Amino acid sequence: MTTDVFTPEKRSAVMRRVKSHDTTPEMAVRRILRAAGIGYRLGGAGLPGRPDLVMKGRRVAVFVHGCFWHGHDCARGARKPKANAAYWTAKIDRNRARDEASRAALTAAGWRVVTVWECAMKADGFAERLVAEVRDQAAAVSATGSSD
Repeated sequence: MTTDVFTPEKRSAVMRRVKSHDTTPEMAVRRILRAAGIGYRLGGAGLPGRPDLVMKGRRVAVFVHGCFWHGHDCARGARKPKANAAYWTAKIDRNRARDEASRAALTAAGWRVVTVWECAMKADGFAERLVAEVRDQAAAVSATGSSD
């Protein structure tokens, strides 16, 4: 028995429209970095987790995460779907495990990982904090406790 309000065909069409790149939050992060004169590449092919943005010279990988899809601990991320709850809980748990494995692999390879959460983008001063985090390598390394 399903509690979905859509037919399987309609649900499939709706899910096909969910974008994995060029999302509104990702485009906003890209605009902020470009305005600050920070160059990047898209896609992160060949790197663990395929980061959304890569700054090879700075060895910075940026992930732009939607709070729901990646199980953030904010109000939107904590919201649990009522329909097909077991599927969504397992999917979000897998996403979180994959995100952590990607972060660990990138860090072990000497990359700094910056994760931008959709909800954090609404806060005052977000753009300045993002630019500072990408530019300020020494502060980021000392803040994580790593001295590689």
